Amino acid sequence: MRSPIQSSFQRIFAGTLFFSTTIVVAVVGYILAGWTPLDAIYMVVITVFGVGYGEVEPLDSTKLRVFTILVIIAGALSVAYTLAGFVQMVTAGEIRRTLRVRQMTQEIQNLTNHVIVCGYGRMGQMLTQKLQEDHQRFIILDRNPDRINAAQEKGYLVFLGNATDENHLQAVGIDRARVLATVLPDDAANVFISLTARELNPQLVVVARGTLPSSAKKLRLAGADQVVLPATIGALRMAHLISHPNAVNFIAQDDGRANLNELLAEIDIQVNELAVSADSALLGRTIGDVEIHGKGTFIIVALKRADGTIVIHPGHQEALYEGDTVMIMGHQGDMPNFAQRSAAKSQLRYRGARVRR
Repeated sequence: MRSPIQSSFQRIFAGTLFFSTTIVVAVVGYILAGWTPLDAIYMVVITVFGVGYGEVEPLDSTKLRVFTILVIIAGALSVAYTLAGFVQMVTAGEIRRTLRVRQMTQEIQNLTNHVIVCGYGRMGQMLTQKLQEDHQRFIILDRNPDRINAAQEKGYLVFLGNATDENHLQAVGIDRARVLATVLPDDAANVFISLTARELNPQLVVVARGTLPSSAKKLRLAGADQVVLPATIGALRMAHLISHPNAVNFIAQDDGRANLNELLAEIDIQVNELAVSADSALLGRTIGDVEIHGKGTFIIVALKRADGTIVIHPGHQEALYEGDTVMIMGHQGDMPNFAQRSAAKSQLRYRGARVRR
């Protein structure tokens, strides 16, 4: 099925071809009637475009008058048909833009438990690409039209606005969002966004980018749960490459195993999370009970409490409470089966997590 834009171009092409044919046939017709080429061209122009300065030569024959009438009709129809194609093309483009805006507005209104990415610069582009690969629902908020258009071309959900404006944050559903990631290159803006986001949604997880190490404390005081310092991470990476080149090269070799989870997958090992919900069979059990129930199919590497505290290598007597998350490592085929056996009414939430270097 042809799109409205394709149909418009075809109409313009057909109208232009018909108009050109009319001009050529009319000129040839007047020349055959005994007119000079210049008089024929002049007559066709004033006839087709309705100028009407008067005939160059008297139209004293019936055939020549009928021919002139046909030239007028054919010229007017071809011009009208071509102009209609242009109007259709412009109208179709406007309609498409209107429908796209309406559809995007509807999608934003239906967003829940999503990620808001403030800023679509270099870091925002890498972040959203990873979120897309992980099938995470997200929306990009940026005030630069060029960056918004670039994101929209990739099929991302976008909103043109200022992330420091609380009205724009509300427009992207901050009250229904799960995570807000502010990755602007301006620390002051990231602080203000973190503060505003925390006020609009106290349950929101805020991840902020910091340019200077001194900004980390300010961002946390403003409400950021996690602060990422790209410069610090890059410096540490370079230091590790200098001090421990063999170990780093082993973990990040160029054979497709760029992160630890991919490396473990080579030996059928995966790191995952088990969230302890209110109706979970794991609720009230200890770490030791869970490992025994797993029958050696995995090991528990960490425990994240509901308040965000992370316990590395938790003891066997640690009890599990609602809102806790157990991070386990084991064979890929065994862990989903364990999750199903451990969930009450098969409602235990289970999701994969990647281990990042």
